[in-house]
Amino acid sequence: MTSRSNAQTPHQYVLPFKASPEAIRGLRRAVRAELRPWGLASLASEAELVVTELATNVVKHVGVGSAAALVLEFRADVVRVEVHDASYQVPSLAEVGCTSECGRGLHLLAAMARDWGTRVTASGKAVWCDLLRSEDAECVRVRRASLVLSGYRELTGAAGVPLLSHPQAQEEGVATLIVDLLHWLGAQGCDPDDVLDRAQQRYEADLEAVA
Repeated sequence: MTSRSNAQTPHQYVLPFKASPEAIRGLRRAVRAELRPWGLASLASEAELVVTELATNVVKHVGVGSAAALVLEFRADVVRVEVHDASYQVPSLAEVGCTSECGRGLHLLAAMARDWGTRVTASGKAVWCDLLRSEDAECVRVRRASLVLSGYRELTGAAGVPLLSHPQAQEEGVATLIVDLLHWLGAQGCDPDDVLDRAQQRYEADLEAVA
């Protein structure tokens, strides 16, 4: 990866990269480091998730080693995360299902972003995703959790009950998911109580940040 040029403005960041799993880790670090001086550190987790999905699709569908570029841009009330590649094949939610890995990634972006889209460029295509600024980060978390719960309910056979319309079913679904996650943590040799404590601390810190 190369660092950004001096010609870039403080509100735009361009980072060329060669598509690979190793490059994706570097992209996540770059996104977090770049958003901090913009005063947008609260969006770092969402932006990292977006760039991971977009860059992973380049690796899988364009090819390892293919030329690509990450573009971050701060626009009024949103941060735009954009990945360019050399393929002219434009993805569409209407053409992919949630059962495919690419489809799940696109549906995730659609659920958590204010807007997303694609455009053909002179050398291929760009896929972009707009994230709301920090004051709306809580809404992003809620949308993301809703998407996870929706998929989880399908796995447990509870999809027939409208989750958001039934508070008791909502609480039960969340509790069941948490129990499964605690079992998973135990199977990995982790301390479930420690993870719960850290999650509670982070949740309380988030509430204090928006108070």
